Amino acid sequence: MHKSDEKYQAYVKILEEELIPAMGCTEPIAIAYAGAVARKTLGHLPDQLDIKVSGNIIKNVKSVIVPNTGGMRGIAAALCAGVIAGDAEALLEVIAGVTPSQKEEIKTYMDQVTPKITPASTGHVFEIDLTVSKGAENARVRIVDTHTNIILIEKNGQSLFQKDVCSDEKEKKTDHSILNIEDIIDFANTVDTEDVKDVLERQIHYNMAISEEGLRGNYGANIGKVLLHTYGDNIKIRARAKAAAGSDARMNGCELPVVINSGSGNQGMTASIPVIEFAKELQVSHDKMLRALVLSNLVTIHLKTGIGTLSAYCGAVSAGCGSGAGIAYLYGGDYEVIAHTIVNSLAIVSGIICDGAKASCAAKISAAVDAGIMGYEMYIQGQQFYGGDGIVTHGVENTIRNVGHLAKDGMCETDKEIIRIMVGKGDEEKTL
Repeated sequence: MHKSDEKYQAYVKILEEELIPAMGCTEPIAIAYAGAVARKTLGHLPDQLDIKVSGNIIKNVKSVIVPNTGGMRGIAAALCAGVIAGDAEALLEVIAGVTPSQKEEIKTYMDQVTPKITPASTGHVFEIDLTVSKGAENARVRIVDTHTNIILIEKNGQSLFQKDVCSDEKEKKTDHSILNIEDIIDFANTVDTEDVKDVLERQIHYNMAISEEGLRGNYGANIGKVLLHTYGDNIKIRARAKAAAGSDARMNGCELPVVINSGSGNQGMTASIPVIEFAKELQVSHDKMLRALVLSNLVTIHLKTGIGTLSAYCGAVSAGCGSGAGIAYLYGGDYEVIAHTIVNSLAIVSGIICDGAKASCAAKISAAVDAGIMGYEMYIQGQQFYGGDGIVTHGVENTIRNVGHLAKDGMCETDKEIIRIMVGKGDEEKTL
């Protein structure tokens, strides 16, 4: 792929758009972002907060610790953190700069205000609709589809900004439908790494730092530590353990940023950390490692495109397949090897459900990375899954398409049932 090609530039842009920093699990951070924008619009500290959220937001915020809140969990904590201490210009790092005194203010404010939280009923998988008030004044912010995609800002009933949900305004992103495995491999082989170096170096720095913190500290179920203690530190275990350790830390309140992939820090860590570990083990050049990261990240984005931002399908599966592809590349794998690695991986772990952000995400990451490695090992030993084996069909793109249909369309009712189970049958408000 030549540097002057339109597709080359689009692939660079996709990496720049999707590999961005975030501090904290991205769904509660999106709520904090809405809170910061709403307070800025209102111009006062509100004394009333009314937020409506879709089921998938409930699912992904309910059990995760919000960083910089002193260990608090849930929608109210995320919202109050954004209102009290959020920087509306910092996007997904909106509460990265919270001071110790502000942490106390957040707790006090949450007790005083007691946000009203109700399920959104518009049918959007991803929706945050927040109204804040002080006296007779109010402001409203509505976010739909992606974490910072504001489609409405109102003050006292007057529209300050508005766009259709499908509008090309503001958060216009590069068309992901141009992605395919053959071109991704070509791009990884031919890209001038100076064009992607800044994005990837930041991913390496941020994601490895939180991984090491996860192994040092005591976070959640400490899946990374359990793996190393139980199975030793050979590269196949270490790749899983270090990715899991990043999630251990991130899901349990660590105040370090990560570089996300497709809106998810867990996916960003899963797509990068195993590839970095294998690159070190194999002692490949830095250039080769960057190319493998290009491949892993773009494969992950490609897989997630057909699934959507949030669903009942665990996003770590896509990233685990991506890392498997990146690892195959490090070993010198060509299109055939990488394509079969992806298909084999998808056949193994496509049944993992997403039941929200929480400590067990780290264990799911470990399983997804293991499947990525197994998918590669199978093929180089002359083994593979064939078209007609379950959801696997002939051709890697067709199998990826099948997974997208399964996750986005087929698992809609599964998603609803997961949410009902998590919040209590028929009583979502009770446990928000």
